[in-house]
Amino acid sequence: MPQIPQTEPEAGVPSRLRNAVFQAVADEGKAALVERRLSVAINRGVLQAGERLPPESELAKSLGVSPVTVREALVLLRQRGLVTTKRGRGGGSFVTAGADPASHAADELASISRTALRDLAAHYFAVTAGCLELAASRAAPNEVDAIRSRLMAFGGHLAQGPDGKGSQPTPAQWRHVADDVVVELCALGQSVRLTKEQMRVQSEVSPLLGLLAVDNAEREVQRGEILRLVDEVERGDVVGAREALRSTMVDVVARLELKRRSLLEQ
Repeated sequence: MPQIPQTEPEAGVPSRLRNAVFQAVADEGKAALVERRLSVAINRGVLQAGERLPPESELAKSLGVSPVTVREALVLLRQRGLVTTKRGRGGGSFVTAGADPASHAADELASISRTALRDLAAHYFAVTAGCLELAASRAAPNEVDAIRSRLMAFGGHLAQGPDGKGSQPTPAQWRHVADDVVVELCALGQSVRLTKEQMRVQSEVSPLLGLLAVDNAEREVQRGEILRLVDEVERGDVVGAREALRSTMVDVVARLELKRRSLLEQ
């Protein structure tokens, strides 16, 4: 079975989603699929600006594709300006230092059709609702409480710096925490297959959610929506968890459609 490269994650980066980046893409793996997975990870901030990617041979082994396919995918990523390759000692492929996840996410939202956006939201809802329903029936109260504590600990400001002042979290920093909390909550359903698929679709939807979290007030809206899911799971309310997610996704799709319209008008 392919081994996931053991890399040290940056502080605050969700390890579950990082591991999902390097899981095998199966028999249909092509350069475009590898490029898509890595670009989503870069745009979401799972792979951060300046970070060195695993060597081509390791990427090929972990993704279950040939080294040639990996090289083709890296060419595509370089053409998009997401990856820079350095030769010689200390070389390798690195996430471009100037990579701007928000800019790429905005381009992605502007290019997606209304039908495709709604289809993505429907897929996200179906998978995540299935996980939450299982979590509501299987999770132990202390497990849910630990997830709530993590979400509540990430408040409107980050920890104070040397100057004694707090700083506003960036959309990327907020999405790191929000994504990991949702994945951990879904993992309480104890379904490996569903959790794996939820991680995949979470990484696809997250950049778009980041476009909505442009200020602290909007991040608080997202946190409140996640807390409602946590509450329903803790109560063991299967129907409540599903309906809370449905309400959230209806609101998210409406806001993304407005954002998409404004991007197209610019």
